[in-house]
Amino acid sequence: MRAAYTPVHNRQGIAVGLAVIVLLLLGGCKRAQVPDPSLLRPAAGGRWYGGIFRVNETGELRSLDPVAINDVTSAHIAENIYDQLLYFDASLQLTCELAEHWEISPDGLRYTYYLRRGVYFHDDPCFPGGKGRELIAADVVYSLTRCCDARTGTLSADYFRGKVLGAEEYYAATLRALQTGTEPKIPGVRGFRALDRYTVQIELVAPFGPFEYYVAMNFTGIHPREAVEYYGKNFFQHPVGSGPFRFVGWTPDRECVLVRNHRYWKRDTAGNALPYLDGIRFSFVKDDKVQFLEFTEGSLDECYRIPSEFFPLVVDDKKQLRPSFARFLLLRVPALSTQYYGMLTTSPIFRDVRIRQAFNYAVDRERILRYVLKGQGGEAAHYGLVPPAMPDYPAYRIRGYRFDPRRARQLLAAAGYPMGRGFPPLDLQLNSGGGRNVLVAEAVQMQLAEVLGVQIGLKMVEFARHLDEIDHGRAPFYRLGWVADYPDPESFLNLFYGKLVPTDSTAPSPINSTRYRNPRYDALFEQARRTLDHRRRAEQFVEAEQIALADAPMLLLFYDEDYRLLQPYVRGYRNNAMDRRQYAYVWFDRDAVATPRR
Repeated sequence: MRAAYTPVHNRQGIAVGLAVIVLLLLGGCKRAQVPDPSLLRPAAGGRWYGGIFRVNETGELRSLDPVAINDVTSAHIAENIYDQLLYFDASLQLTCELAEHWEISPDGLRYTYYLRRGVYFHDDPCFPGGKGRELIAADVVYSLTRCCDARTGTLSADYFRGKVLGAEEYYAATLRALQTGTEPKIPGVRGFRALDRYTVQIELVAPFGPFEYYVAMNFTGIHPREAVEYYGKNFFQHPVGSGPFRFVGWTPDRECVLVRNHRYWKRDTAGNALPYLDGIRFSFVKDDKVQFLEFTEGSLDECYRIPSEFFPLVVDDKKQLRPSFARFLLLRVPALSTQYYGMLTTSPIFRDVRIRQAFNYAVDRERILRYVLKGQGGEAAHYGLVPPAMPDYPAYRIRGYRFDPRRARQLLAAAGYPMGRGFPPLDLQLNSGGGRNVLVAEAVQMQLAEVLGVQIGLKMVEFARHLDEIDHGRAPFYRLGWVADYPDPESFLNLFYGKLVPTDSTAPSPINSTRYRNPRYDALFEQARRTLDHRRRAEQFVEAEQIALADAPMLLLFYDEDYRLLQPYVRGYRNNAMDRRQYAYVWFDRDAVATPRR
């Protein structure tokens, strides 16, 4: 998943923002809004029921139909409405959800899931009498089949096409049906089967190790046929699931409201029925500075990420809250996210591996982290594309690039450009959204000039056009970030897979956008994907990644670190490297609800 960041602001805007923060710190804020202690109800183990959790999303809510979700805002809301067969714990290890246990056949072709009994869909008008019925295996088959049905507007078919038996054929049949207005000639996906009322089996075309993660992704949220048929084309804004919260309403660009599912099946270790909260209110303020101010004034219970302009005022050099903000809770975690500059390996400039390597050695990543990002960036990308936060992956064994001016100059001179003499014109293209993106780009621009004598320009374009230029091979040198879709190295290493590059040079290549090709890498990558054993798969991926790093199709910059602020009374928040939002475990501590301050 590609990552963008918040808009660039001019110096006047920054000054205004800082002035507002100063007024805030001096006490010029409105009365804080805190939960009413009298409305919180005791639970076992010293916990409390009740309260409405208020959180803002800076992105747009596009759809709550699982098959059409491919953005983080929709995912954050949907994962609290729906359940999946499996899910992730706080360490991003797979854990049981709807499936009480699961099995993978020795040949890696059949995945069998045994469903827990007594799980009910939310009460909703789509059911007779408005009472939600029990979730069964047929619902799982129905939900997964909709992922492969072109008539649903699915954005998730590619996860199953070519992997699940019959998924390719069913997608093609439904696409023809969509185009002709007829019924598909194939009734369903052969590889999705309900063996009995509580057993589901998925059969693959060939072994694919990372497939185990797919049934834990948001697009596999299980939903009932009745809701899809009752709401029709409006199902995307009337979701029905079996998750911890039930959908109430969605006012576009304003708010989305969920309430507690009183029949949710999950309990905590003390025996309390989850969730603890009475509900969640999502707002949609797009400006991260406004979100931050709303949080500090007490109008929000959570603030994900701290605006770049305010970061030094909030967090010190030791990554701790400064005294003025010490009343809040700070959660930070190394993220499954890597920031990098891509170099189009088919372009005249970057066809020469020595130039790509020279650029990598010429950048002082530690200096950028310390003096430009001032602690926001996490860790310098001295290793591979897969971030060190990846579970069970020895990322530190990858030999990447460190600042070495002498080696950088030698390589550029060997390529025919001693101290940059005669080097052709080159722009670094970056999206116009992202204050820190610009600061980092200016630092890299300066370092390439100082170390190599290479002068590059900065070309800023809006994000949609930026991606289009990159995908079509019209940006030789460009900025991007990649965030894991699932916690497996394959999610990152796909970016080096040569068989994803189209033979037509004008056709888009959205995953492998550097258009890097190396048959040795491809062979090892494919072997790793077929391997089911996690440790062996990781070893094979390490070997493959080292080959790609030596060829340097990217200038890796840094691995992200996520910062999240919480109000002092929030408990149970499960912070994780993929920003999965499991609000079922969040509760308000009545003893920590402070007297509102002026």
